[in-house]
Amino acid sequence: MSERSALSETGSTVAPAPDLTPGRGTTSHARDIGKGFLVKLILVMLVDALGVYGIITAFGIGHWPIVISLVVGLVVVNWVYFSRRMVPLKYLLGGLIFLLVYQVFVMAYTGYVAFTNYGTGHMLTKEQAIERLQEYNQVRVPDSPTYPLTVLQRDGEIYFGIVDEGKALVGSAEQPLEEVSGAEVVQAGETTQRIASAPGFETIDFAGLLNLDQDISTIRVPWSSDPTSGSLSTDFGANGFRNQPALTYDADEDTMTHVETGVIYYADDNGSFTAADGTTLTPGWRVSVGFDNFKRMITEERLSGPFFTAATWTFAFAFLSVATTFALGLFIAITFNDERVRGRKIYRSLLILPYAFPGFLSALIWAGMLNRSYGFINQTLLGGAYIDWLGDPWLAKIAIIGVNLWLGFPYMFLITTGALQSIPSDINEAARIDGAGPFRVFRSLTLPLLLVSVTPLLIASFAFNFNNFSLIYMLTKGGPVYVGNEYGLGSTDILISTVYKIAIEGGGAKDYGLASAMSIIIFLVVGLVSYIGFRRTRSLEEIN
Repeated sequence: MSERSALSETGSTVAPAPDLTPGRGTTSHARDIGKGFLVKLILVMLVDALGVYGIITAFGIGHWPIVISLVVGLVVVNWVYFSRRMVPLKYLLGGLIFLLVYQVFVMAYTGYVAFTNYGTGHMLTKEQAIERLQEYNQVRVPDSPTYPLTVLQRDGEIYFGIVDEGKALVGSAEQPLEEVSGAEVVQAGETTQRIASAPGFETIDFAGLLNLDQDISTIRVPWSSDPTSGSLSTDFGANGFRNQPALTYDADEDTMTHVETGVIYYADDNGSFTAADGTTLTPGWRVSVGFDNFKRMITEERLSGPFFTAATWTFAFAFLSVATTFALGLFIAITFNDERVRGRKIYRSLLILPYAFPGFLSALIWAGMLNRSYGFINQTLLGGAYIDWLGDPWLAKIAIIGVNLWLGFPYMFLITTGALQSIPSDINEAARIDGAGPFRVFRSLTLPLLLVSVTPLLIASFAFNFNNFSLIYMLTKGGPVYVGNEYGLGSTDILISTVYKIAIEGGGAKDYGLASAMSIIIFLVVGLVSYIGFRRTRSLEEIN
């Protein structure tokens, strides 16, 4: 008899109570290997294989945070999916991992970048920047060695070959010089030698050099993996010259000195080596800049004007998009909610067609229809008028609101139709019996009851349009562009398209730090508007 068995006071046997304590199962994987376990085992093995590959790759480039994250992640995955105590977590772990990677990590990294100078010219660490400066800035000194050069080719890539101290060396712009075994070496002078051929390489003669698409005088072959060892270059392909770094680094003084001019460049707080005359070496390195990126939006003349214009237009665009689409959708919904209208199902089906087409495709079609010279609007509807719908700042804004009205009213029509049909009809009947007219019934009963259910959706629509990048980009690309703006910002750019141009598409340098700071501003604004909106929704719920 088990420990839970007992005798009743009358002497009869009482059945043992079931053990409902959660915990370890009664069987083990060693004795319960079914199809489900094998499928789970294979899937976890695949996850482990991908994870180990990621660990090896991250270890190779020395990215320790990724190595630690992958190791911890693999341990957790194997522990959860092979433990009988973690049954609920088995269904949540996948979602939690994606939440951490695609939400938490992205938000945290964006916050980190917003306080740095990360961008074009400042993407490297300081050690990497010093190596690049010495690698990219090399000069031919008067006493630099000269070698008879052989130009080779393999898989479309140009290689230089020389003989140094009796060794045949071959390298390309991406691969430092290294000894090649089996190369045929011939005498090129009394004391010099040349590579005649090398296994696996095609030797290019003088006629072949004339037909090359690539200018071989621009190629710099690293002498070794150490950037301070110099490089090999050539003028016409006959002789190679060993170049030396034009900049030498003094670790004690933290300075760079040009070997020819003697100019000294000092490391500054902006992540660059700067000379006394203000000349800066490129590339620099990443450093923390505090709140400088946020200050630049206000204090820099080239940014403050476009930023505040884009912020104002973003609020106006989001508000007008919600207001116009909601008004038109509600009007149509009320119209076709009247039982006296015949064929309502057909009309309702036709009216949601714009919602069925992909939004970016509709925006591209509208961009063609609004074309100034050959668009359908000017040529057919306006009898050949020459109206620059997308080239004038104000007309472009009106065009965007109009196109978004076309794209957005079916959604509002659908949700308001559903909300109207959920309002009890006897409320309206009672109001009419009390003498209320149609407008008073709509203003005092229908609209408040309608807003109770659709207000959260209106808030979501505002947040969506606040970041409606695809419509702006497909229709106007943010244009017309401000004259002389280095980022290519335009009159119809909203904040999110401004961030995109600064980070990705800008005509000048990519400024990820500034773009991340703007992203944080957008996040705070959308979060604040949503919070206030939902707070206001609670007051509407009291109507019920």
